[in-house]
Order: sequence, then C-alpha cells, then structure tokens
Amino acid sequence: METLDKFDIAILHELQADGRLTNAELANRVGLSAAPCWRRVRALEEAGFILGYRAEINRTQIGLGVLAFVRIDAERNSGDALRQMETAIRDIPEIVSCHYISGSGTFELQVVCPDLNHFSRFAREVLINLPNVKDLHTSFSLGEVKAAGALPLSHLLTKSLPTTNGRKT
Repeated sequence: METLDKFDIAILHELQADGRLTNAELANRVGLSAAPCWRRVRALEEAGFILGYRAEINRTQIGLGVLAFVRIDAERNSGDALRQMETAIRDIPEIVSCHYISGSGTFELQVVCPDLNHFSRFAREVLINLPNVKDLHTSFSLGEVKAAGALPLSHLLTKSLPTTNGRKT
C-alpha cells in the first residue's frame, strides 16, 4: 500500500462511524466486493492506519463524573527521568490520555474519577508521587461540547498519502 485512494479513505470513514460493520456491509457502503474490501482493511491495519477497535463508553454512565486536565511540570527533562514518568503514567488507569506539550509544562494528562473527593485523593496520593514531578496544575471540565474520537478525513480526498510499507492492494 503506497497511497490511500478513495476506497481506503471511504473504509476509514465508515469504520470510524461504526467499527462493528460486517465486512459485507462495509464493502457495500464503499462500493467494493467483499474480498477486496477485506484485503484493504487488513492492509490498513498492517500499515498502522487502523490501530484497533473498541467500544466508546459514556464515562458519566459508569460513574466517572469528573474529567480533569492536569499539566505536569517535570523536575528534569532528561531522557531517563522522562521515561520513568512515561512508564508510571502508562500504568495508571485513571489517566486516559497523556501528551507531551509545548509551552509551560511537560505533560498534559486527562484524568477521570468518580467525583472531586476521589480526584483530590488521587492527586495527593498518586499524581504528586509520580517520579520527577515538580508541579501540577489542574483544570476541570465543566461540560463537554464535543468529544468525538473520529478524525477528519476530508483533507485526504485532495491528495494521496504515502504509507509506511510498499505494498499495493
């Protein structure tokens, strides 16, 4: 797969909207027969365009009413110190997202907890004790305007993207 064509883009679009589509339904929606559609999906997975499939769960329905954004300032920005932080962060289930950031701070975390009391305890007992933490700055979500996980694909319609392997479908 050297480039994404209109069928690959359509497959990505449809699977973002509904990852539970059968191959037959997906093939019908994108205008392919089943076998070529299946081969393209496998190629998109192997090339790293599709990372996985999962259910999107309503966090408030399962009792995770607090969404906090926590900026962590690292004491040291050396390779070993940051790798230790990364390893610790990956092992904490309440941290659902972590990004390196520019500007002030080193990491921006998204943390979910049942309520403010739980978050307060979590911050005092877990976050502040991460290796190499200098400071924490927290903001809370007061309401979600948009939380879609789907990525915009319209820019792909005007150009072809190079891929990571040399196979064509």
